[in-house]
Amino acid sequence: MIEQLEQQRHLTGNQRRIVVAAILGDMLEFFDYFLIGFVLAFIVKPWHLTFGQSAAVLLSSGVGAIIGAFVWGWAADRVGRRKIFIATVLVFAAGTGLLALTPERNWAFLAAFRLVVGFGVGGLYSVDLPLVQEFVPTSRRGLIGGLVTVFVPVGTLLGSVLSAYLSPYIGWRGLFAIGLIPALLTLLIRSWVPESPRWLMRMGRAAEARRALAWALEVDPETIDLPEEPPGPRARWVDIFRYPRSVIISWAGNLGAQTGVYGVTLWGPTLLVALLATTPARAAFLMIFVSLGGLVGRAAFSVLSEVIGRRASGGLLGLGATAGLVLAGATHNVMVGGISLFWLLLIAANFFADGGFAIVGPYSAEVWPSGLRASGMGSGYGFGGLGKIIGPLGLALIAGSSNVVTPHATVKAITPAFVYLAAWFALAGVVYLVAGFETKGRSIEAIDAELSQRLPGVPPIGRAAPAQRPAS
Repeated sequence: MIEQLEQQRHLTGNQRRIVVAAILGDMLEFFDYFLIGFVLAFIVKPWHLTFGQSAAVLLSSGVGAIIGAFVWGWAADRVGRRKIFIATVLVFAAGTGLLALTPERNWAFLAAFRLVVGFGVGGLYSVDLPLVQEFVPTSRRGLIGGLVTVFVPVGTLLGSVLSAYLSPYIGWRGLFAIGLIPALLTLLIRSWVPESPRWLMRMGRAAEARRALAWALEVDPETIDLPEEPPGPRARWVDIFRYPRSVIISWAGNLGAQTGVYGVTLWGPTLLVALLATTPARAAFLMIFVSLGGLVGRAAFSVLSEVIGRRASGGLLGLGATAGLVLAGATHNVMVGGISLFWLLLIAANFFADGGFAIVGPYSAEVWPSGLRASGMGSGYGFGGLGKIIGPLGLALIAGSSNVVTPHATVKAITPAFVYLAAWFALAGVVYLVAGFETKGRSIEAIDAELSQRLPGVPPIGRAAPAQRPAS
């Protein structure tokens, strides 16, 4: 049955609709996720928030995302991709919308519902990529998986635009109310996205799997052979540790990339203000080009994943970001034709650092067997979320600052700080090159078979054991 999908050369309209739903989901989730950064600017002074209270509000969503990635990833392997896709969208959209009802000066209410928002966001990222990957042929899987991540920065850009132009009219509560819009996405999901045919096959629901695949391929279900494969063994979450190589790739790769990119995003604007003796507004303008470097990088790495493979692309993102950050830190006071070399190198580094997430997420899903794909990816994304803590913590220690959420960026600390961030990217690059295995051009079923060969005598998770012939 899957052969009919693998023989495709072009995506159908229905397959494109699934991709669009995933892109919108990722884009709108990060709009909701980072909205607090803009809102906090409006309320810190009027509410007289202390450093500890602001830290609780900001960090709560990160903690929620770590928990959500683990929980929802496991749930997606147990109850299905589509149901969890819808559930996570409703959770983070409702959590954001309810923040519009925050009682005046009640920072604890903000922190609690930001935890809810993060809980939903962490889950969506861990399920939409596996869902899309299971609906497209192997020849398009790397490109499509990367493209789903390309529009993530657009969500953050959307938040900045709405905050700049609508906040004078609707206030910060109105911004949170707009965060309910992603809930409408569930209507598209319900009409566009069926359950993954591969997941249905693993559950022994062959007739439903055939209907889902026929919908995706836009053919009559009767033209697809009905598989006779029995349901595979149910996976437990702890089964991910039966695949130590996959754990290393997903966990260490995510931790290195997330720690590094969060630190760059955190310190970039402040350092530009200090180095160029310019205003925060001008620094924010310059950071637009740094963000665009990442956006171009995501598109480029989406293509590279199919040209040179996931393993080589992962190594390139890690080592490219490492070189760019080390050079930026070492030449921070150099001007070329009146232009800051630090700024130019920051753009180049972000091409690899942020652009590489077109590899990090999709590859983190591909290295797991079918029955653990969402659980494994969710665990990797959740573990990598620790980077949002150790990134700022490391920078605070280097700068000698007691503020571990937004440590003061000083010119003296630039070189050691950027070497610190570069080391995390180097970790990710080395992990992909040394521990990684190539998934380019290999079907999901072929990857399952290879992973099972490393566990002699144990059937692949989520796949039935082959029938044994009677002894002659």
